[in-house]
Amino acid sequence: MELLEPADGFQHPRFEHGCSPKADANGSELKAGNTVIAATERASCSLDNYLVLPDHTMDDRIAEARRELGRDCVVLGHHYQRDEVIKFADYTGDSYKLSQLSAQADGRYIVFCGVHFMAESADILARPDQNVILPDLNAGCSMADMAEIGQVEGCWEQLEGMGITALGRGITPLTYMNSTAAIKAFCGERGGLVCTSSNAGAAFRWSFAKSDKILFLPDQHLGRNTAFALGIPLSEMVVWDPYMLNGGTTPERLRAAKVILWKGHCSVHQRFLPEHVDNVRAKYPGIRVIVHPECRWEVCQKADALGSTERLIKIVDAAPAGTMFAVGTEIHLVNRMGKRFAAQGKKVITLDDSGCLCTTMFRISPQHLAWALENLVDGNVVNRIRVAEDVKYWARVALDRMLEVPAA
Repeated sequence: MELLEPADGFQHPRFEHGCSPKADANGSELKAGNTVIAATERASCSLDNYLVLPDHTMDDRIAEARRELGRDCVVLGHHYQRDEVIKFADYTGDSYKLSQLSAQADGRYIVFCGVHFMAESADILARPDQNVILPDLNAGCSMADMAEIGQVEGCWEQLEGMGITALGRGITPLTYMNSTAAIKAFCGERGGLVCTSSNAGAAFRWSFAKSDKILFLPDQHLGRNTAFALGIPLSEMVVWDPYMLNGGTTPERLRAAKVILWKGHCSVHQRFLPEHVDNVRAKYPGIRVIVHPECRWEVCQKADALGSTERLIKIVDAAPAGTMFAVGTEIHLVNRMGKRFAAQGKKVITLDDSGCLCTTMFRISPQHLAWALENLVDGNVVNRIRVAEDVKYWARVALDRMLEVPAA
């Protein structure tokens, strides 16, 4: 990785917008296992000069930068982004839909308003001449951080040592999209694939068609809910704790299990509790409760329907006027659904009144987006996400398999 320094005396053309006349270099890097995520910058204006300005002052600047970049730039926005950012996205969606779109993108620049694992996946699927940009490198994912590649490799070695991987037709490693590129590559190299909440059921069926067991990571809740929906009882699932010897279980339990679940979770969706469902039903008789499958099994069992963010939207859209929904997912999406479907005579509220905010997704602000886009206008690529080539090959294999498995 190379961090580029600005030339001495480099002058920025946007002084009237608060940029200092001397360029600042803000080069940095993130590392995830064997993956290097590079921020290669020759920033013509320091991000600090943007962060001190109000959100609303960015709108015209973002719009103007979009006009200047034209079709060279595609902005992708995940459903959990704040309204002030997602309104500038060319395409919005969940991680599955955005993966498809990033693989089809025409622009030289893909600005991904999401989190780091999404930008990694976009870089893996992108053409060699495309640059993937994450407006804020601090936009990570707590769930993805719960599975480190060294831990996953250690788990696999222990399973091999116990003879688990050689039992019957073997075991397929299956990772949720919310994981590092290194873990995606790990699964791809061992005959596995990636899934999202949109196609998790199909990915499980694909895996069971070729093996007797699945190692699913890093979200235990999505894995448990998906397996249970396919008719696998809880007694045939076991949780692997990466911080305990043999995953905190026994070789006998591991041999008997059809699904080994990594002990990880989404910090947002795990906050929803069974009593939230009970309380909202008591307060609003007849309300429909729909939740994301990253929620706890006990919550999902009480819900009327489960679905990815895209599916939750479709469920509300298809309902007749007068229907009321309590939705168990990130608060920005819930509020956006509430505004959108009010015009159709439908009411959408959050399952938990305290509101569940994805704080890492929230890190990307209008200021970050304006900074990234205006630097692109000036010919400077900032916060470029690049996955190491040795990781990219097998991660691409796993992602291609994912895109071949249909979403629900």
